[in-house]
Amino acid sequence: MARRAVHAAPRRRSGRWTALAFLAPLVIYLAVFYAYPLYRNIDLSVHDYTPRAFVRGDAEFTGLDNYADILSDDTFVRALRNTAVFTLVSIAAQYALGLALAVFFHRNFRLSAVLRAMFLVPWLLPLIVSASTWSWMLNSDNGIVNAALQAFGIGQINWLTSPGTSLLAVTVANIWLGIPFNLVILYAGLQNIPADLYEAAGLDGANGWQRFWRITFPLLRPVSAITLLLGLIYTLKVVDIIWIMTKGGPADASTTLAIWSYREAFGTGQPDFSPAAAVGNLLILIALAAGLLHVRLQRKEERA
Repeated sequence: MARRAVHAAPRRRSGRWTALAFLAPLVIYLAVFYAYPLYRNIDLSVHDYTPRAFVRGDAEFTGLDNYADILSDDTFVRALRNTAVFTLVSIAAQYALGLALAVFFHRNFRLSAVLRAMFLVPWLLPLIVSASTWSWMLNSDNGIVNAALQAFGIGQINWLTSPGTSLLAVTVANIWLGIPFNLVILYAGLQNIPADLYEAAGLDGANGWQRFWRITFPLLRPVSAITLLLGLIYTLKVVDIIWIMTKGGPADASTTLAIWSYREAFGTGQPDFSPAAAVGNLLILIALAAGLLHVRLQRKEERA
C-alpha cells in the first residue's frame, strides 16, 4: 500500500506539469492579445496621452477626468442614442431576415445551394468595397436609389448628407452586410432539428406557421441567443461602414460611440487618445454587460 502511494505521487506531479504545458499557450495568447491591450486601453483612459506624451513617456495621470469629460459632452447623449438605434435596428432586422431566409432554404429545393451561396456575397466583399458601393447607390445626385425613386415620382433624397436620413442610410447598409452571418448560423441550427418532429406535427394537422412557432423557433432558441449576442458585439464596434459613408455626420447625426472614439483618436488630425480610450472602454462595458446577461439567462434556462 505504501509502495503504491510512493509511485502515485510522481505520476500526479507529472500529470500536473503536462496539463500546465498544454494550458500555457492559451494563457500566453490571452495575456498578449486580450489582457495587455485591455490594460493599455484602461491606462490610456486615466492619463492625458498626446503624441508628444507618447514619445516622452510622461503622460499626466488624470484619474477619471476623461470619463467625466465625455459623459458631460453634448456628443455623448447623441452618440449613445445613435448607437442604440443603429445596434438594435440592425440586429433585429438582420436576425429576422436571416431567419426567414434560413427557413426558406431549409426546404432544399433545386438551386437552393446556388441561391444560398449568392446571399453570402456581401460577407465575402471587403468592407471598403461594400461601403463605397452603398455610398454610390445612395448618392443624392447620381445614385441608383434616387433614380429608381424618381421613376415613381418621388423627389431627390439626400440620404448621406441630410441629418434626417444619414443614420437610416448607414443602418440599411449594415443590415445588408449582417444578413449572411445570421443566415449561415441559423441555417446550421436548423440542421440539428430532427425531421420526425415536423412529420409528427404534420400528422397532427399542424400548418406551416404552427410548425415554425411550436417547433422551429423554440428549438432554435440557443442558436438565436448566441447569434444575437455576436451580432450585438459586432454592431457596437462598427466603424468602417459609417466612417466611409458619412464620417458620422452631418452634424453628428450618424455618430455612434465607436465613430466618436475613432474620430477623437485618428479622425481630426489632432489625436486625443485618452478620451478616445475612455469611450472605447464604455463600449467594452456595454458588450461585457450583454455577455454576462447572456450567460445568466443561459444558466437560468439550463436550471429550468
